Amino acid sequence: MIDRLIDRIIELQNPTCVGLDTNFDYLPDDMKMDKSGDEITTFETATERITEFNMNIIDKICDIVPAVKVQVAYYEMYGYEGLKAFDYTLNYARGRGMIVIADCKRNDIGSTASCYSKAYLGSTCVNGKKIKSFPADMLTVNGYLGSDGITPFVDDIKANDKSIFALVKTSNPSSGELQNLKLENGEYVYERMGALVNEWGKDTVGKYGYSEVGAVVGATHPEEAEKLRKQLPNTFFLIPGYGAQGGNAQMLKVCFDSHGLGGIVNNSRGIICAYKKPEYSGMNYYDAARAACIAMQQDLQSAIGKMGK
Repeated sequence: MIDRLIDRIIELQNPTCVGLDTNFDYLPDDMKMDKSGDEITTFETATERITEFNMNIIDKICDIVPAVKVQVAYYEMYGYEGLKAFDYTLNYARGRGMIVIADCKRNDIGSTASCYSKAYLGSTCVNGKKIKSFPADMLTVNGYLGSDGITPFVDDIKANDKSIFALVKTSNPSSGELQNLKLENGEYVYERMGALVNEWGKDTVGKYGYSEVGAVVGATHPEEAEKLRKQLPNTFFLIPGYGAQGGNAQMLKVCFDSHGLGGIVNNSRGIICAYKKPEYSGMNYYDAARAACIAMQQDLQSAIGKMGK
């Protein structure tokens, strides 16, 4: 699956991932009203509008952006109806030819981790029939419980042509409280996690030299990202933190290799809320999203250069 993502990045010359972290509050005012002009006050109708919002953005960006990342927390808070919107969004994006990353940061031990993996990467057996649940191509996972919490995911990506991204050095300001602690051997915790990611993915390296076990490495920590790029030449990075969180193209270029490959950069609010920015004043939300994607592509190209040999 990583090879397929890289193929698409090279084809479009765009390492952008649009985060569909869609809060009802982000929608234009007219989408927050029902047909009679009253304010929407139910999860059912709110999530219908969220789904419509997502579909229109996907339609506008699918020919210029290779992937979307759908953060499940933004859907879980609307209960059962929210999960229906999550599932529909994944399906719709895949139907429009996009690579779909389910951002769920799943992890647990043993059999529970296996259940999470079946939900997003594998299938669930009912009376001998295998049924697929959420249609993700890739899934974010949390490896900080150790190898037994990741092994089920690795088994499923091998069996089903999928990929995972394990948290290594995250973009949030307080990540260093744990991830930057130094171990007795002189390694930082995030470096040790990077070594585990490398080990988990060593048998899944594809034609571009990257494994199916990727790493989440924040754009907001370029010094650590540069160390990890050198330490993990076979690990593909999912790079959050661009835009609203303070990361920029110059900061994150250390995440890429000499061929402009090795990572995909997520931007959520900067794209789906672009219509609120002065530079896109007067545009509808989906046209503004497309314009913001093009601007991001140009910004990334200015730092990274041509993608592919």
